[in-house]
Amino acid sequence: MIDLTTTYLGLKLKNPLVASPSPLMEKLDNIRRMEDCGAAAVVLHSLFEEQINVESQELDRHLWEGTESFAESLTYFPDMASYKLGPEGYLEHIRKAKAAVGVPVIGSLNGVSTGGWIEYARKIEQAGADALELNTFYIPTDPDMSGEEVERTLVELAASVKASVQIPVAVKLNIYFSSMANMARRLDERSIDGLVLFNRFYQPDFDLESLEVVPNLILSGPYDLLLRLHWVAILYGQIRADMAVTGGVHSALDVLKAMMAGARVAMMTAALLENGIEHLKTVQAELVQWMEEHEYDSVAQMQGSMSQRSVPEPAAFMRGNYMKVLSSYSMRAARAL
Repeated sequence: MIDLTTTYLGLKLKNPLVASPSPLMEKLDNIRRMEDCGAAAVVLHSLFEEQINVESQELDRHLWEGTESFAESLTYFPDMASYKLGPEGYLEHIRKAKAAVGVPVIGSLNGVSTGGWIEYARKIEQAGADALELNTFYIPTDPDMSGEEVERTLVELAASVKASVQIPVAVKLNIYFSSMANMARRLDERSIDGLVLFNRFYQPDFDLESLEVVPNLILSGPYDLLLRLHWVAILYGQIRADMAVTGGVHSALDVLKAMMAGARVAMMTAALLENGIEHLKTVQAELVQWMEEHEYDSVAQMQGSMSQRSVPEPAAFMRGNYMKVLSSYSMRAARAL
């Protein structure tokens, strides 16, 4: 019997498949179906810092300042009233989700300042969430703000939230740090329970006819997985925190690669949006089939087996791989002549 169990944030999961934040999480029926189809845990869509600020009227004041001169700037900000769940509605959604399913329900906060985060982290805990994911999507556009200041702010924010709750806390990071390994270590030293690698940088596009800056959402593809595998494999064994791979997980093979790199779980969003929630059944069945064919007894047996500290050539994760890749392409090009 294949043992698919794993642990993440101190939670024992029946397998490493976690459904990550998406609009699908807004409906309880979808969350129930995710559990029925094999999801071992769900991470709810985020409660945004802006939504918390709207409730206290802070954002409203900032948006309206100076709008006589730049009225068109209002269109850049989302209409918070259009979000289906405000702060109190989000907390009620957690309660209902916990009552509806038996798998762990992980709440999500999205923002970059302490503000109402500590208060709502506690409320999310009180609503019954099994853990909390901090989604630190932030674009530092102030040229007077140093990289060290950005990193210190995020670390202190995460540490403050962690100290305010009893449930496990994970931090969802982007890749844009001058030293990702050091950033991971600093968060680890502040007792953060997990790192989710990586947040995606959604970049707006230009509409040349209307001369407007417009949102541009492109779902992840399998190629996006490679960057995640690279860093999980490097960090494995160097930090205590559990690691989750998010972005580019579409198939059972992607899940297997994430486990071998050293992740505890593999999170799926785009694959479920594209293929439906039932895709979880396919991934789990193919995961078991591959493990049987390759004589793996458990997920734990493979975790970290392809990490930097386990492979014969750890230079494959560093500069040596860069040189090898370039030379291999040159040789292929030369043979084609």
